[in-house]
Amino acid sequence: MDIKLPPKPWYVKYRLPIALGVALTALMAYTVVLLLSPRTASVSADHMKAATVSERFFTEYIDVEGIVCPIATILLNTREAGTVERIVSEEGSFLHKGDTIVVLANEALANTIRADRLEWEKTCRNLKEQEIQMEQKSLDLKLRALDQQHAIANLKRSLEQSREEFRMGIKSKAQMEIVEADFIYQHRKMELQMQSLRHDSASTILRREMIKADYASASRKLEETCRRMDNLVVVSPTDGQLGRLNLTIGQNVSQGGNIGELKIMNNYKVRTQLSEYYVERINAGLPAMIIQKKDTIPMRISRVMPEVKDRQFETDLVFKDRTPDNIRLGKSYRVKIELGQPERAVIVPRGDFYQHTGGKWIFRIDPETSTAHRVDIEIGRQNPEQFEILSGLAPGDSVILSGYERFLQAEQITIK
Repeated sequence: MDIKLPPKPWYVKYRLPIALGVALTALMAYTVVLLLSPRTASVSADHMKAATVSERFFTEYIDVEGIVCPIATILLNTREAGTVERIVSEEGSFLHKGDTIVVLANEALANTIRADRLEWEKTCRNLKEQEIQMEQKSLDLKLRALDQQHAIANLKRSLEQSREEFRMGIKSKAQMEIVEADFIYQHRKMELQMQSLRHDSASTILRREMIKADYASASRKLEETCRRMDNLVVVSPTDGQLGRLNLTIGQNVSQGGNIGELKIMNNYKVRTQLSEYYVERINAGLPAMIIQKKDTIPMRISRVMPEVKDRQFETDLVFKDRTPDNIRLGKSYRVKIELGQPERAVIVPRGDFYQHTGGKWIFRIDPETSTAHRVDIEIGRQNPEQFEILSGLAPGDSVILSGYERFLQAEQITIK
């Protein structure tokens, strides 16, 4: 016989949907609690770096590496083309002004000099012949003038005698007039000869000056040509160290070709490479320094190269009054370049928080609760050791400087 069973309760029938709904409701509630509560993380005090915000003098500077270079470098170029005949000085040797570096040979130039010398000698002979001819012509004119003066003197005495004889009745008037006419003619002729002599004297003076000018020009031309032979000997223009001498015996060198360089060693400079971020703030005259074994060596920027290459630009710095001990070419130093005068500011030491947060926020420690909370900050100037804080922190605040890659999403940190 069948037994009638009592009906099951409704919640038994719908137990699975009810359990699923309860679980979903609990999950949603947990999610809401997580969203509404601050995101927290924990860190051990031994695994983080903290610092205290302070107010003191802040100096904005750049700390870079610089390489010692000679104060100046002179390029050595040839003044004449030629073939390397002899290399006198080796690369790296120290030279004094006038020391021979290399000797060139140029047969074509030697032939040109010989031809110019022959031309000069021919010109000198021609000028000498012209001078002798002028002397002879002047002597002839002077001799003719002297003869004419003598003839005039004789005619004058003859004229006086004729006039006396005419008064005495010895000669007729016609005879006397003939003597007078002859005297006038010879006198006029003498005046013309004297005028010609004066003109010849002036012409002779002018021609002598022209001959002297021609002789001086020919001599200068020969001297300049001979000086070209001296240019085949390349000498040091000043004291320095010979560098980058790329020559071999028998090598052909063109006129004006570079054969090496001379490093001026009476002083040094330091060359650095800076980020293009500072290109508008770096100017000639800015102070700098090298700190070596607690000794500060002052420097200043002497030149800023305007070209930016690979996001960097070069600057040259010179020493103000002294150089570091044992300085030598190619040695590197840490150089501190100041970008402004020291000013009082709220500062915090550098840390990796800047790389991970972009300097927009930092964790400030609450010493009473051993927790740290995220606060927004504004960073101003910076140097390799410190940041200037414009807002968000006050002197005396403690902040976390490191470990930000582990809690970038957290808003609160519990310090164990």
